[in-house]
Amino acid sequence: MPKSKRSKLVSLTKVDKKTREHKNALLAEVQQNAEKWKYCWLFEVGAMRNSHLKTVRNLWKDSARIFFGRAAVMAKALGTTPAEEHRPGVHKLAQQIKGQVGLLFTDTEPQEVIEWFDDFRQPDFARSGNLASRTVILPAGPVMRVHSDPPEPFPHNEDPQLRKLGLTTTMNRGVPTLGAPHKICEKGKALTAEQAQLLKLIGEKMVVFRVALMARWDSATELVTQIEGGCLSAEEQVVDEEEAGEEDEEMSG
Repeated sequence: MPKSKRSKLVSLTKVDKKTREHKNALLAEVQQNAEKWKYCWLFEVGAMRNSHLKTVRNLWKDSARIFFGRAAVMAKALGTTPAEEHRPGVHKLAQQIKGQVGLLFTDTEPQEVIEWFDDFRQPDFARSGNLASRTVILPAGPVMRVHSDPPEPFPHNEDPQLRKLGLTTTMNRGVPTLGAPHKICEKGKALTAEQAQLLKLIGEKMVVFRVALMARWDSATELVTQIEGGCLSAEEQVVDEEEAGEEDEEMSG
């Protein structure tokens, strides 16, 4: 008689062992890249989206190596003290590895790297917890999708969802219609899940994914240079736990 799947035993020690091996492999990989490339950049991400970071990885795959996620592993790999540092001078960069940050190893000259990331911007929809970058008010009348060209009203079958998200709509000739203006959000205030969903439905992109370069270590000079204007704004620093968790599972690329 076959064994019951319900009584199957799972060894927790195997899970722990795999985790340690994974961390050790990442640590070794960071060190190998520190030896290989001329520059190591520290960066943070505004409006983190895995899809956009993967785009960055793909665009740089032939000329750089990117790590993002486990700050403690990256800091340990580089060494946070002069005695522990893996390369001369790199401990000053490692001391800044805290929170949701990443490392970019490359031979590309600094000015080109700075200009490339300064130009790379990807608008996206805000998530719950993001701060509204502007006030959005829906006018009285048909509820419109602003992302369509030309804008078009919502179909009748989406009226229940609009009402569930807080809109007081009535049906007018089969179109969800507002009898009075409705403020979805106010600039500077954190978005609720309902507000974020409404903004997505109407097509209002309120955040911008970008990579902010914070500092650079140069293997030739053994110096760390801080990047002026590299810090994110308060709106950009809100961490999406779901996105961060997924990216942590595939830290290198």
